Amino acid sequence: MSTRREVLALASGAALTAAALPGPAAAAGRADGWVATWAAAPTTVPPGDPLILNGQTVRQVVHTSVGGERLRIRLTNEFGATPLRIGEVRVAIRAGDGASTDAVPGTDRRVTFGGREAVTVPAGAPLVSDPVRLGLPPGADLVISVFLPERTPVTTLAAFAFQDNAIAAGNVTGAARITPTSTIGQYLFLSGVSVWGGDGAGARGGDGAVVTLGDSITNGANTVTSANHRWPDLLAARFRSARIRLGVANVGISGNRLLHDPNPPAGSGAEAFAAFFGHSGLRRFDRDVVAQPGVTHLVVLLGVNDLGHPGTVAPPGEVVTADDLIWGHRQLIARARLAGLRVYGATILPFKDDTLGFYTVENERERAALNAWIRTSGEYDAVIDFDAAVRDPADPLRLAARYDSGDHLHPNDAGMAAMAAAVPIRLFRPGPG
Repeated sequence: MSTRREVLALASGAALTAAALPGPAAAAGRADGWVATWAAAPTTVPPGDPLILNGQTVRQVVHTSVGGERLRIRLTNEFGATPLRIGEVRVAIRAGDGASTDAVPGTDRRVTFGGREAVTVPAGAPLVSDPVRLGLPPGADLVISVFLPERTPVTTLAAFAFQDNAIAAGNVTGAARITPTSTIGQYLFLSGVSVWGGDGAGARGGDGAVVTLGDSITNGANTVTSANHRWPDLLAARFRSARIRLGVANVGISGNRLLHDPNPPAGSGAEAFAAFFGHSGLRRFDRDVVAQPGVTHLVVLLGVNDLGHPGTVAPPGEVVTADDLIWGHRQLIARARLAGLRVYGATILPFKDDTLGFYTVENERERAALNAWIRTSGEYDAVIDFDAAVRDPADPLRLAARYDSGDHLHPNDAGMAAMAAAVPIRLFRPGPG
């Protein structure tokens, strides 16, 4: 993380319109030079009364991966049934760490959309901002403040942020420090940040972006809140240490499945939360993967919920086999290749005796068969063996105790570090993997 003096030196200028930027021929990296540096995959909300905001500011902290001279923000109303009214949006470099939502003085910038400060996001649609000139160091944190001037049901969100965000009364988007009226562990109406140009230290900006498509293990479940210990965050830190200029867009969704959308049994407790699990990996692929700015690589870690949900939070009739999952993975591979991406398959972690009821002898048999296919079929461009990295050598069907968050399914912070360390860094260097 850069010092405050470095941050202030890097931050300069004001919001730019698209016409003020150099054209594609002058941009480094991908065709137009924009690269995803942070992402959150949006979902809808369960039935019932949603959170209502009215005349309030939501201030959200995002941990970026690659830096740049300019940035853009993607808002989302993709699960909204009515237009979303936005009064003002501002962005600044975050001061402090942990749960802090303070802004570094002198870095605050107004965000516009087609030259407008107040905009309406159509129902079912995202909205991408104009470029904002703000020197963003690699690995810096941003605070993004969104003022909602009228009664606004929150129907589009990333439900599990593993980051403390804040809601405050009134329009305090430009305040260096706000007084929260409540704290939330979600991202509301916010799904992406991309960057353009140099990183403020004389180096080129991102040469591309890695999208990590997964479930709660990729999303960051059971890691320390506001610590950025998700394995994609730690992989991004490895990239920075190795001087690999790749952004990382984490589109993991807790509870996500490869083959099925949420389908809680009628009358079950899962009806109160299953909508947060998001559309299936196959259904959301184009929006969450292909649409990411500058995407060049994809890492897939999906399948454990397909095995574990039927009979727990999904109907028993949705039981899948390894052959079903292999079929789904082949679809992801084909679609990734059509988009010109290098695509890497990650093995499914062990979960023997998990506390969520996922483990059965049959599910273990299917996991083993899927992992064997990922390792040996040669259909993925390369394999990332997360299973081998975190399993217990004395009982390979279990997570190693030192990596177990306590539910025998999700890795703890040390387990996330072991996963990030298991990624072969050579797969992401320029040229063939």
